[in-house]
Amino acid sequence: IANALFLVERPISLKDQASRPPPDFLPDALREQFSEAATCLAIGCFNAAAAMFRLCLDTATRQFLPDDSLPEPNRTVRRDLGRRIPWLIDNGHIPEALRELSHCVREDGNDGAHAGTIGVAEAEDLADFTTALLERLFTEPAKLAEAARRRDERRKPPTS
Repeated sequence: IANALFLVERPISLKDQASRPPPDFLPDALREQFSEAATCLAIGCFNAAAAMFRLCLDTATRQFLPDDSLPEPNRTVRRDLGRRIPWLIDNGHIPEALRELSHCVREDGNDGAHAGTIGVAEAEDLADFTTALLERLFTEPAKLAEAARRRDERRKPPTS
């Protein structure tokens, strides 16, 4: 009877409770990548989680690179996430406060994608860094823009 009243997309399982939600205001592709990574982490697939968090970071940071016609950054930095993140920090595109945690990307992200040696601690480090980066790059600016819009709405003179 319930199936006649509801559209059943998939069964609900423990992964739905254990998985962390993606940060707010992400583009669809990033939200999907983060959700897949968080699901992998929640069910104990740490290498898969690391690879997906790394993909999410790669996707998120590419859009903050300057135009390809400019000499900086060089092709290696553009291609290599482990070099791109420090360059983006050095050039003010990513907050300096994330530098220390960003070291997990080079070490753990590559291990998950290539060596398959990631454990829960390394996967959690990548999850924490990815969350912090996405919140700084997408969530915080969108929240500030919403607050400014609401403030402007409140300050509008009433129309008669």
